[in-house]
Amino acid sequence: MDFSVGDRVEMKKLHPCGGNVFSVLRVGMDFKLKCERCGHEVMLPRKKAEKNIRKVLE
Repeated sequence: MDFSVGDRVEMKKLHPCGGNVFSVLRVGMDFKLKCERCGHEVMLPRKKAEKNIRKVLE
């Protein structure tokens, strides 16, 4: 899958705040994602992020 900065993605699992839509802030060996609901930023290894992304919204 190809991802770019600015994409909005839907994750399989919910964030503790209840949201599952994240913005992609950084792409590389690690993904930096920002929760659209609460604004919390999360760093995930690429392999784990790609596994947990359900679909790209934009």
